[in-house]
Amino acid sequence: MPAGQVGAIDWYTLLVGIAAVLTLAVHGSLWIALKTCGDLQERARSFAARCWNGLVGSMLLVTASSFAVQPNLSRQLRTQPWGAVCILLAMAGIVAERVLIRRRQDLAAFLASGLSIAGMLASAAFGVFPNLLPSNTMPRFSLTVYNAAAGAYGLSVALYWFLPGMALAIGYFAFIYRRFAGKQA
Repeated sequence: MPAGQVGAIDWYTLLVGIAAVLTLAVHGSLWIALKTCGDLQERARSFAARCWNGLVGSMLLVTASSFAVQPNLSRQLRTQPWGAVCILLAMAGIVAERVLIRRRQDLAAFLASGLSIAGMLASAAFGVFPNLLPSNTMPRFSLTVYNAAAGAYGLSVALYWFLPGMALAIGYFAFIYRRFAGKQA
C-alpha cells in the first residue's frame, strides 16, 4: 500500500496518470499518422516514437508498483494464471507499436496500440477482481462485483436500454467511419 496518508492523488495515482497520458499520446499520434500525409504525418510518427520511450519506462514502473500497491494482483496470478495473457497482450502491443512505427506501417501500429490499451485495461480489471473499488483501510468495505450489483429488475431494464443504445452507437460509428474513410487533407 502507498505509505502515509493517501487520498485521491498520491504517487501511484500520478504514476498511472503519466502512463495514461503517454499511452493516449502515442495512440492519438498514430491515428493522426494514419489519417494524414506529408509533413504532419511525419511529425505525428516522430512524436509517437518519442512518447513511446517514456511510455515503456512509465509502464515498467506502473507494473512493478502495481504488485506492491495491489496485493490481490499476485493472488490473482497465482490462482488464475491465464490472467498473465492480459499482461502479455499489453507487452506485445507496446513492442509491436515501436517496430511498426519504424516500418512506417501506420494502420498496423495503430491497431497494435489498441491491443496494448486493451491488454492494459484487462490487466487492471483482472488485478482487482472481484473488487470494483478496493478499500485501503478495511477490505470488508470494498465495493465488489457481488455487493455492488443492481437488482434483477434494474439489470433487465438496463439490458432493454442497452440493446437499442448499442445499435445506435454502432450505426453512428459506421456512418462516421465511412464519412471520414481514407486520408484527410
